[in-house]
Amino acid sequence: MTWEDAILWLREHEGQHELVRQCYYDDPLEDAAERFRASEEWTATRHLLRGLLPCRVLDVGAGRGIASYAFARAGCAVIAVEPEASAVVGRGAIQRLGRRTNQKLTVVEAHGEALPFAAASFDVVYGRAVLHHALDLSAFCQETARVLRPGGAALFVREHVVSQSADLAAFRAAHPLHALCGGENAYPLAEYEAALTDAGLRLRRVLGPLEDAVNFFPATQTDVDGMVTRWLADRLCGSRTWPARWLLALPCLRRLTTRRLSRRLDTPGRHFAFLGVKP
Repeated sequence: MTWEDAILWLREHEGQHELVRQCYYDDPLEDAAERFRASEEWTATRHLLRGLLPCRVLDVGAGRGIASYAFARAGCAVIAVEPEASAVVGRGAIQRLGRRTNQKLTVVEAHGEALPFAAASFDVVYGRAVLHHALDLSAFCQETARVLRPGGAALFVREHVVSQSADLAAFRAAHPLHALCGGENAYPLAEYEAALTDAGLRLRRVLGPLEDAVNFFPATQTDVDGMVTRWLADRLCGSRTWPARWLLALPCLRRLTTRRLSRRLDTPGRHFAFLGVKP
């Protein structure tokens, strides 16, 4: 199947409707895009990019354009890069979304490894679940750094991570779309970090699956708070949750605990996010 075929197949099967909705593959597209704009993930995205927005944004691997739409609604000048032509999950969908919502979404056919833009053209390069699809991770990151202006930021969220290459098969076997159309991938954390820093970006934040809402969905902040509270209670508080909740109210301890627990997780394909700045 193509990616479009896989999404259409999922839409037709009642047991997959919640997955379709969680992935923002449902229609009307403008409703899905507005739901993303109202999400904890988008709020967290804006927080990570505070001080930069509104600005010139390149959304790489833009898919259906939900993030491009959110950036445009935030007052940004957005260019969406998407290699797929599909009217369901590609450039056609983004163009339709722009027309129906009266948002200026410029759409360009390209891959992240060869961006057709001049150096220092953008204030922000953003990608949602796109780096792990790179045909050449190093070249993708080099191009990202090239098109960023000095002081600009690259934010990549929901990137699949494996602890070792041998875990890739388990991740692919569990991924619902890979069984239908293939194409899913994941890298060890160190490979992402090396590719970004070798490209000349200074990593400001590397956020694990429980450290920031950009990585949570479809879990919510409440879900993650409960998980972290139980983990801390079992280890430090004799399984009592009220002391754990009190301790997690301390910002420094909360950051330390969520980071430690995130780094202990070993689920193949868990999400990480990377915020890099061009010096």
